[in-house]
Amino acid sequence: MGVDDIVNKGKQLFEQNRDKIDEALKSEKAEDVSDRFLDGAAEAVKKVVPEQHRAKVDETRANVDKHIGNE
Repeated sequence: MGVDDIVNKGKQLFEQNRDKIDEALKSEKAEDVSDRFLDGAAEAVKKVVPEQHRAKVDETRANVDKHIGNE
């Protein structure tokens, strides 16, 4: 089995389970996990970027959060 076969199998599995994946991404558990991850990632980035860019980090974090979970 080559890389192309693996990629094609992954695409097939995704298409067959698209509804379940969408449901999982919009769940309360996904919201909790994503919030913790995004908060940690944003704080880590804000420690290394200049202060004038920290608001952009928060804005980016909020935009990503809109697409994961149920809030």
